[in-house]
Amino acid sequence: IRLPKEKTMLQPAIRPLELLAPARNADFGIAAIDHGADAVYIGGPAFGARSGAGNAVADIARLANHAHRYHARVLVAINTILRDDELEPARRLAWQLWDAGADALILQDMGLLELDLPPIQLHASTQTDIRSPAKARFLGEVGFSQIVLARELALTEIRAVAEATPATLEFFVHGALCVSYSGQCYISHAHSGRSANRGDCSQACRLPYTLTDAAGEVIAESKHLLSMKDNDQSANLAALADAVIGSFKIEGRLKDLAYVKNITAHYRQLLDRIIAADSRYRRASSGTCTYTFEPQPEKTFNRGATDYFVNSRQADIGAFDSPKFVGEPLGQITRVAERWFEVDADLPLHNGDGISYYDADQELAGLRISRVEGRRLHPLAMPEGLTVGMAVYRNRDQAFERLLERKSAERRIGIRLTLAETADGYCLTAEDEDGISAVAAIAHPQDSARDAAKADANLREHLGKLGSTAFAATAIDLVLREPRFLPAGVVNALRRDAIAKLEEARAAAHIRPPRAAPIEPPAIFPQDHLSYLGNVLNAKAREFYARHGVELIDDAYEAGREKGVVSLMITKHCLRYSFNMCPKEVKGLRPDPLILMNGDDKLTLRFDCKRCEMHVMGKVRKGVKLQVQDLGFRK
Repeated sequence: IRLPKEKTMLQPAIRPLELLAPARNADFGIAAIDHGADAVYIGGPAFGARSGAGNAVADIARLANHAHRYHARVLVAINTILRDDELEPARRLAWQLWDAGADALILQDMGLLELDLPPIQLHASTQTDIRSPAKARFLGEVGFSQIVLARELALTEIRAVAEATPATLEFFVHGALCVSYSGQCYISHAHSGRSANRGDCSQACRLPYTLTDAAGEVIAESKHLLSMKDNDQSANLAALADAVIGSFKIEGRLKDLAYVKNITAHYRQLLDRIIAADSRYRRASSGTCTYTFEPQPEKTFNRGATDYFVNSRQADIGAFDSPKFVGEPLGQITRVAERWFEVDADLPLHNGDGISYYDADQELAGLRISRVEGRRLHPLAMPEGLTVGMAVYRNRDQAFERLLERKSAERRIGIRLTLAETADGYCLTAEDEDGISAVAAIAHPQDSARDAAKADANLREHLGKLGSTAFAATAIDLVLREPRFLPAGVVNALRRDAIAKLEEARAAAHIRPPRAAPIEPPAIFPQDHLSYLGNVLNAKAREFYARHGVELIDDAYEAGREKGVVSLMITKHCLRYSFNMCPKEVKGLRPDPLILMNGDDKLTLRFDCKRCEMHVMGKVRKGVKLQVQDLGFRK
């Protein structure tokens, strides 16, 4: 077995661009790898910031085994804030994940850095709220190798962060957007006792609200004013790579398998084009994907698309009409009968398609098509309220979904096979696209072939039969003194032996990245006072920040000591801007504050125009007990 030679210091560094996909479970993670992900992130049995996406350690080991065949990585989220009694279970879990083959841990709680963790790479979760070069520098200096930047950053801000730290920068390029800075949202805990920082968000941001001024004049009524469109950075990938983003992250640990397949394949193709056109970049893992479908991100769940603040502030980033999947526009209803209706759609429709529309109350409604006859659609049940001229959308393309329900991708590592003669038989060398090689040999008579062309064709045919392996032959070389005859069984045995040894060599060559050492003396945190926004819930986190120069450390909101009106959300999304009331752009505006109402819940909006931020102010709802729920892992 031969491993690739190490690069010399004189060779220019070629930066890998990593596509990072979500995995609700191991099977979804395996599908993400097969559809082109260079890495996947997944939750373990507890502490993973998604209460509905936990996985057994054994399943993570199965995922890691598959991912490592392609030198792809498995990142495991332990990114909730922890109570004191959860620190030891979390530490034990970290060691179990290391033993299972995980490549990195994604953390939010700094108390974990005070514990005896395995020698595994650490990544700073998006909940650590990384918006400044100083914060990014600090996290790199305390031992984080990769940091997830706030979704709200612009390209200029990302470049400034990149100049401040050698840590790999990770950035969300697709999926749902939290309106609040991640890790700075407490409205769920205040209104339901369910903490977003503990993985149990109630998604209060997706509710309808009425917006009024201080005098009670209605500005917007029953709109989803804190609900954002979905992130889509498809057009900005090259600019993000140039700004030194190294890991391109797809949101969606709770999304379905069709979403994972479709969106992963979409960004795989886009990144491959960038890598092919720019010699500064390379793939972060091995293998080439082929698909049985054409990726179309608009086909799977989305609330509309925005590139958010990457290209500075812009209008129309909100999904104010509905937080649901409206779908692709079809056209308008042209006729309505008792059991069917007709549309002027140009798109081909299929039995089983899902149709959506806004009803008379402007609420999103939907139906399923039982039978299609041209432009005439027969629903499973004919709803009331359909009228001529009503706009309709398709939020389920049955034919597209059927493609994704089957095996829809294949990922193969290119190899060169070289058959040569030895003193007593033959040897077969298999060298892959990464320069890793293995040799298998067999003793066998070196018989001359009667029909040279046929013998050559048979050898190439049987050597190239790589079937269910992870490999595809990109070249087959026959280094023989003369045409030789080899029985098919001998060739097949030699090929299987060489491939098995190559699999072993690749497994040996996958070296998990080491944990970065913190600098000494300890780095100083950029602030000397941490309010409840610092999310310090345990004594070890308090020790961590004190050791790094923080003099005053308040308890996390989840500790239940913040009784009055506080900022329950800090957002870059601004409702004054959305309704053309920004004082930087329009004079003679309504004064602060603005009020959001949902039922009996009243939220006051304050505006920090210097920072271009909106603060959603509120307090604990009456009757809500602020208890830090048990995350359920004690083994």
